[in-house]
Amino acid sequence: MTPMLIIKNLVVSVDKKTIIKDLNLTINPGEIHAIMGPNGSGKSTLANVLARNQDYVIESGTIEFNGQDIITTAPEICARNGLFMSFQYPVAIAGVTNIQFIKTAVNAVRKHQNLATYDAIEFLQLIKEKMAVLNMDQDFLYRPINEGFSGGEKKRNEILQMILLEPKLAILDETDSGLDIDALKDVANGVNTLRAPAKAILMITHYQRLLDYITPDFVHVMSDGKLIYSGDKTLPAELEAKGYTWLKDKAEQ
Repeated sequence: MTPMLIIKNLVVSVDKKTIIKDLNLTINPGEIHAIMGPNGSGKSTLANVLARNQDYVIESGTIEFNGQDIITTAPEICARNGLFMSFQYPVAIAGVTNIQFIKTAVNAVRKHQNLATYDAIEFLQLIKEKMAVLNMDQDFLYRPINEGFSGGEKKRNEILQMILLEPKLAILDETDSGLDIDALKDVANGVNTLRAPAKAILMITHYQRLLDYITPDFVHVMSDGKLIYSGDKTLPAELEAKGYTWLKDKAEQ
């Protein structure tokens, strides 16, 4: 079985300061992984590197998605090959409606995969079905993408895109940030629809609450740019009760 994501000996710097220090991670098809950690641990830096943000310099190491080097591959090619990134702060795009944007993206991926593209009627029916999973009002279809959206609306919208794109690997950066409990449950329901033997999910989060609704197979703790501890689905509750200090002390022993 070919791993879905392999990160080896990754070292990353920002403004000549090393943030990620020799990070290693392997995710296989069918697995859901979560990375947790205190503020300043390097979680957001890792998400930005995976999203190919050019402000972050990869000093050494490799990142492979489904056997493909994503460091040297254009982000749009990675997306067409099944890599999806959900951003902590989705940007607004004036003058482009949700349905226009998502239909174009979905059909580009399907064309790349030699699948039939959707016509307007087919796609409208499909997107309405998926919006129901997220309890989204159909008015969102015709609003400019993310323009004037609340935090919860933006997160729902990103997960809607994910559901329709059906990626092989979804990377979700702080997807639970700013969500009330109803929005959190809706977003979690959407994420859980992606769970399948041939797909994988990496969640980067600060709090346990998202993991109450999306059960991870593996939970990793990040501190000072490294993954210092890995556990199973029971680890988040332990972290909620005890904090991170005990793991930092354990890692230093």
